[in-house]
Amino acid sequence: MSINIEGIIVNQSSPCFIIAEGCDNHMGNVHAAKEMVIEARRAGADAIKFQHHLPDEEMLKDIPMSDNFKEPLYDFLKKHALTLKQHGELKDFCKKNKIIYLCTPFSYQAAKELYSIGVNVFKIGSGEMTDIPSITRIAREFKKPMIISTGMSTFKEIDTTYKAMLKTGVDFAFMNCISEYPPSYNDINLGVISIMKQKYPKAVIGHSDHTPDLYTCFAAVALGAKIIEKHIIFDKKQPGPDQSVSINMEELACLVDGIKKIEKASGSKKSVHYKEKQIREWAFRSVVSTKEIKKGAVITGNMVWTKRPGTGIPSVKINEVIGKKAKRNISINSLIRWEDLT
Repeated sequence: MSINIEGIIVNQSSPCFIIAEGCDNHMGNVHAAKEMVIEARRAGADAIKFQHHLPDEEMLKDIPMSDNFKEPLYDFLKKHALTLKQHGELKDFCKKNKIIYLCTPFSYQAAKELYSIGVNVFKIGSGEMTDIPSITRIAREFKKPMIISTGMSTFKEIDTTYKAMLKTGVDFAFMNCISEYPPSYNDINLGVISIMKQKYPKAVIGHSDHTPDLYTCFAAVALGAKIIEKHIIFDKKQPGPDQSVSINMEELACLVDGIKKIEKASGSKKSVHYKEKQIREWAFRSVVSTKEIKKGAVITGNMVWTKRPGTGIPSVKINEVIGKKAKRNISINSLIRWEDLT
């Protein structure tokens, strides 16, 4: 399985693809959004993602509120959602700054508009994961890869979406996700990543993280997540709907750096490495004399033991030394050599 994200092939053997989720932390200010682009690129993220909201297409005005919003979501989006023109401006700005622009459409109409400005990958939020009519219509009509978050869902629901997506023929990824803002660490269950890799072999598996720090992202990469999505904000004290689950730009740079180091450290080859060889020479143990040994004496157990360095007879061979005769006088605390024995 693989997914093509604007020319970057993401699969089990590729580096982790890192998405900085700008969400609506720009508060509708396109200049702030552009600054987020610059900072995400500077931090080393592969992509920055925004959200395209058409409030009347995606929700009724009167919906329940969650505690990560201080005003009704409909009202917030009416005030702060970016326009399609602004998304086009951001997309061009991302291209200029050599970072991939991604966007989440929260309705079929929003996807259609994004498609019209040349968006080639759709990110589907957890709230739309079970909306099979919408996501399969988007997949079949626009034939673009899709990254689908799975927060708030059961395996049975994910199974249904997986089967539906397979029928569309579109490449897709599933993001392990907990839709809590911020989540309880007990609820995250990173082991689900390994289960998803087994259950959904034709989907790339990633992790969308809502914690206010980096630890679970690092663990997710170690477990094999090939896409990491993390909310970003300039200042954790600034207002914003995702402020409590966002990291700042310095932390984003640490995330990118840490993921690259984890990937370098994730091999499975066990050998004596070049930089270990000189340490091995002094750190390993050899057979040494514990007393003076006269020429012709038979070596007994109380004459020898093991000490550093490891440049003599390896300590594991001490029993092969015992019972042999000394060919010369051997002083106390000396490395014993095979040529000293007969």
